[in-house]
Order: sequence, then C-alpha cells, then structure tokens
Amino acid sequence: MGLMDNVKAKLGPAKGKVSDLAQRHEGKIHHGLDKAAQAVDKRTKGKYSDRIQSGTGRAKGAMVRFTHHGDTAPDTGGTATPGADGTTTPPRTGRRTAPPRDAGGTPPPEAPPTS
Repeated sequence: MGLMDNVKAKLGPAKGKVSDLAQRHEGKIHHGLDKAAQAVDKRTKGKYSDRIQSGTGRAKGAMVRFTHHGDTAPDTGGTATPGADGTTTPPRTGRRTAPPRDAGGTPPPEAPPTS
C-alpha cells in the first residue's frame, strides 16, 4: 500500500463530515464567495473582473459537486454554472494540457512546415 493510499484511507471519513457541513451551510459559503469576489474586484478597481467572476463560478461549481456528490438527483447534463454577478459560464468540455517539456522545462522545438 502506497503513501497516497494511506492518506486517502485516513481522510475518507473526514471528507464525508466536511461534505455534510458544507451542504448544511452551502448558502453561507456561496454568500462568502460573492463577498470575497466583490472585495477583490473593488481592490483591483475592476481590472480583473472577468477572471474574478470565472474563479468565483468555478469555486461555486466545485462546491456544488463536493456537497452533492452522493445525491440521486438527475444529472443536469452539463448546464452552465452561475457566476458572481448572476451570469453563467458554459461548462468545460475537456481538459487543457500543457505541451510536453523536456527535463530542463523547455518545450520541444517546433517542427519546420512541410510543403
């Protein structure tokens, strides 16, 4: 049994407890995310509003997935996630991956175009 298996085994019961607490206080958590987003947006004078809204929407989406992971409710089919200002962000369709890099951390050279 590896280290990660041991960690997962020890944290398994805690995840259920945290999920239950988060589910009971979901409204307060969403409100706190909105307040934090507004505070950061105000401090940055709106310069990063789109990123703040995106991050808030993703945090809320993760929160919903975490708190409702065991529910038997029907799947929404990838519906949009509401953002901090009420607008929706479309669901992500795939996972973005970084280009491969060598051991030194530099990407491989581009191949010359073929004609």
